[in-house]
Amino acid sequence: MELLHSVVYGICVLFPVLLFIKVYHALFDPLNQYPGPFLARYTNAYGGYYAIKKCLHLTTYQNFQRYGPVIRQAPNRLVFNTVTALHDIYLSPTVTKGEAYRSSQLRAKYPSIINVIDRDQHRRKRKYIGPALSARSMRSFEPVMGEQIDVFLKALLDSARAGYTLNMTERCQRLGLDIIGLLSFGYEFNTQTQEPFRFLPGIIDAMSWRISIYMQIPLFKFMETPLLWIGKKQVIKFGDTITSIIKARTAKPKDAHYDLYSMVADLIGKGQDGLYRGELWPEAILFIIAGGTTTATAMSAMFFYLAQNPIAYATLASEIRSTFASADEICSGPQLTGCKYLRACIDETLRMAPPSLTILWREAEADRKEPFIVDGHVIPRGTQVGISLYSLLHNPEYFPDPFTFSPERWLDEQDDEGPPSVMRKAFAPFLIGDRACAGRAMAYLEMSLTLARTYWHFDFEFAPGEAGNLGRGKAGGVYGRGRPDEYQLDDIFVAAHQGPNLVFREREEGGKIGVKAQ
Repeated sequence: MELLHSVVYGICVLFPVLLFIKVYHALFDPLNQYPGPFLARYTNAYGGYYAIKKCLHLTTYQNFQRYGPVIRQAPNRLVFNTVTALHDIYLSPTVTKGEAYRSSQLRAKYPSIINVIDRDQHRRKRKYIGPALSARSMRSFEPVMGEQIDVFLKALLDSARAGYTLNMTERCQRLGLDIIGLLSFGYEFNTQTQEPFRFLPGIIDAMSWRISIYMQIPLFKFMETPLLWIGKKQVIKFGDTITSIIKARTAKPKDAHYDLYSMVADLIGKGQDGLYRGELWPEAILFIIAGGTTTATAMSAMFFYLAQNPIAYATLASEIRSTFASADEICSGPQLTGCKYLRACIDETLRMAPPSLTILWREAEADRKEPFIVDGHVIPRGTQVGISLYSLLHNPEYFPDPFTFSPERWLDEQDDEGPPSVMRKAFAPFLIGDRACAGRAMAYLEMSLTLARTYWHFDFEFAPGEAGNLGRGKAGGVYGRGRPDEYQLDDIFVAAHQGPNLVFREREEGGKIGVKAQ
């Protein structure tokens, strides 16, 4: 009876509080003027539900079609779909990452460069870690990257000669992991040729999915401990891998490899004047998650869209095969830079399939004096705002016919020396501002070299039969997945995907594989 009385008492106390909250939201909440799904007014569970379904990017796009260019997606969150809002939010010097990012920090003592909220701490991290991903750094790292691309090409050659199908998600992820392992800590994962570390993509996807859910519905973070217990073996395996990577590299001389560690080794243990020792862990994990999967998404999507667009396929093949006299010449430099259609294909793929699908939440700093205005809207203090890159990059106001793969839309942009067009201003697959992705140079180099060398040595097409449909939408598909010509992505903070399944044919003019980047 005492327990029953306690329960009744708790309900009697809690009910008026909940009723007050609901009445307040219904009558006085300053965000009531913004349209959006009914449930989103009262609970973060709306976004959380679609994060669990891995389709929040598609649901957000559909809501923009229904409600207009700004929608309320949670009690204190607004999502915008305009280029003006993009610049107002991400270029403002007095806007920082939203509280949602605290839910992405999981168990690390120190946040990584991607989820640290404090601007000064981010600036410090970027100062020391950013140079490893710069264009200058990529020129030094290119020979190592080139060797891994050659391993990738040899796998394509084996498949061409044996006549079997390749799932490009698997191949591109392995290439990405092998490259980022070497760039971060000079560590050889060798996932392209050996089995032991091929478990990493699955763990990375599971970790990213948890982060995506927690960011949309922070209360769900209480599930972290039971989830870790359920996946205890995989968690231990991943932790042991990171530990072995760091121990193996720190046991070697600083200059044993050209990698991130060689650039920060002298700074470790210097605290605010460098890096705390514990900061190496979250940055190692970030490098593997971001560097090993995001570029793989773009490359997998690029193979998909080129395989299903014969004109774009033939135009790119002609450009690559007429620009270079041999595979030896395919390296960074004026010739590769001059491949305008290659760059157009990469940009169009990044538009169609942005590697990061999550809404990148921001809010005004606590000591901001002036009003926070986004696209003409005065944002109440404590409100988180963001852009859905998937929706913005498919906004027909900036990208006509947005679900059509059309590299040609970028060609005039490359030759225009005037101010950027509204399309170029809206093109932000790596985001903009001081929190933009530091891996832009690496991504463009890896994609350019991989695709150019693939076209030099091979022709490719979809696998025959049902296998060739992997990665496609299905007519009548729910949650926005009804476009057969769209490469399907799952929103798990970054993007998860499968396919396409391709078959490759060796070109007689392709020559021998195994040329190192110069």
